[in-house]
Amino acid sequence: MASLNIKDFTTLVRDQVTAIQGRAAGLVDFTIGSLLRAITESNASVMQWLQQLIVTLLATTRASTSSGADLDSWMADFGFLRLSASFATGSVTYSRFTPTNSALIPIGSLVGSTDGSQQFAVTIDITNPLYNTTLGGYLIPAGTASATIPVTASTAGAAGNALVGTVTVIVGSISGVDTVTNTDVFANGIDPETDSRFRARFILWVQSLSKGTKAAIGYALASMQQGVTYTLTENEDYAGGLNYGYFYAVVDDGSGAPSGDFLTSAANAVEAVRPFTSRFGIFGPVLVTANVGMTITTDASVSHAVVVAQVVAALQAYISSLSLGQILPYTKLGQVAYAVSPAITNVSAILLNGSTADLAATNKQVIRPGTITVA
Repeated sequence: MASLNIKDFTTLVRDQVTAIQGRAAGLVDFTIGSLLRAITESNASVMQWLQQLIVTLLATTRASTSSGADLDSWMADFGFLRLSASFATGSVTYSRFTPTNSALIPIGSLVGSTDGSQQFAVTIDITNPLYNTTLGGYLIPAGTASATIPVTASTAGAAGNALVGTVTVIVGSISGVDTVTNTDVFANGIDPETDSRFRARFILWVQSLSKGTKAAIGYALASMQQGVTYTLTENEDYAGGLNYGYFYAVVDDGSGAPSGDFLTSAANAVEAVRPFTSRFGIFGPVLVTANVGMTITTDASVSHAVVVAQVVAALQAYISSLSLGQILPYTKLGQVAYAVSPAITNVSAILLNGSTADLAATNKQVIRPGTITVA
């Protein structure tokens, strides 16, 4: 945006006084409460309002300075839309103390987080052996003490993400079922695309208009949904052998284990922009598990057990945020722990998969949390 000569209220009043005094034949009264003082201050207020209108107009007519709904409107002129929020998904385990009779968990049954801030609904998974189409839910047979069922957050966005062991409330009641919990992190809930990412993707889109380019393929994959990461390798097959005219993409939806439907959608997206006569393959990431152990020392001002739980949550969240091909630095683990609370006076005995080295990830791999042990 062009540099504007914006003036504050005092400067506007001073400039008017100077101009009037320079042209008046005699003395003029600009004391507080005088008529001329009131007129100049009123003019200054109006001029400030006009300045703000000009600045706002200039800001909203350029993608680099507009934001929110104004940025959406600007991009809509090109048929370019912001990516919406995505729903967190995962699995919960229903358990019962007395598995004498069968129990039905209907589709749409709700579970919630311990603090009541999040809710998740049971969804259909026809590949789950417990799913019963006729009954419209998951039938836990007599003699079976627990069942793992897929759920989706009721509200889209990062607020639907949950750490291990935080989804523990059965909303309402299910006959024959006593408890519920999640044994894995829910980490693929993502807020609507931010303004900065929206602008960056627009630039990538412009670069992709020629089609048949690496940028075009990257744009096609990045636009599938929020949170997609990918790597592209050309003239080489997945096994590492030389293969001219072939490329492959490793694509992750943020979960570390994308579904077959997601990979099919990725293949369709690439097919729409790939170069003529080229061949390609689409693969999901290879999951690399990060098992972390450490000992923390806290001062007497806090509950050690509470801080331990916070450190575990922070480590799970950080590792879950790593993207495809991103390494997990060993020294970062201590930094994450210290950042949890100033009451942590020492972090020691840090182990990452039993060693003190960084955990590497190739362009085919993504790192996700395994067992996190904090003492």
